[in-house]
Amino acid sequence: MFDAVAEAAVARAIARYPAGKQASAVMALLDIAQRQMERLTGSAWVPRLAMDAVAQRLGIAAARVYEVVTFYTMYNTKPVGKYHLQVCTTTPCWLRGSDEVVSSCKKVAGIEGFGQTSADGLFTMTEVECLGGCVNAPILQINDDYYEDLDAARTEALLNALKSGAPLPPAGSSIGRQASAPVTNQTALLNNTKPVE
Repeated sequence: MFDAVAEAAVARAIARYPAGKQASAVMALLDIAQRQMERLTGSAWVPRLAMDAVAQRLGIAAARVYEVVTFYTMYNTKPVGKYHLQVCTTTPCWLRGSDEVVSSCKKVAGIEGFGQTSADGLFTMTEVECLGGCVNAPILQINDDYYEDLDAARTEALLNALKSGAPLPPAGSSIGRQASAPVTNQTALLNNTKPVE
């Protein structure tokens, strides 16, 4: 089931846990299986056979693995496009314009809604709950990377670049914001040039 690259990662993941607690490696093994599928097929997902292999490897009931896969959105239970567009639409991102990001994703990918893959197999769009980058909302996660401070135009430019064959750009703020500094630039913890009296 696991290829040589994955097998080495599986051994390391299981070794992190004491004897009798190997079931704790379930999330790591599912991620390893999903990444192996991406290497082999170009689509990051976990087929049921892989879930069963993880359960067998860890000595747990297959249902326990299915529970994990269906609870967490990081595991895909069907093939996804080369670029998995995971759009946060919860309150902070929505207030900052996630509807625009969704519309731009639909427009560039040529899809009608969440859960769909573009005809060329390049993009799959998924709605996700909070990605935890609320301060730089709205957030679009593409595969493993976060793209922050997006709007309609910046989202379209990013996806059109990918569509034309450009590699994924460096992750982070699309407006050059450093970490979680205010949009208007840093206002605290600045070097004072005037001595304190």
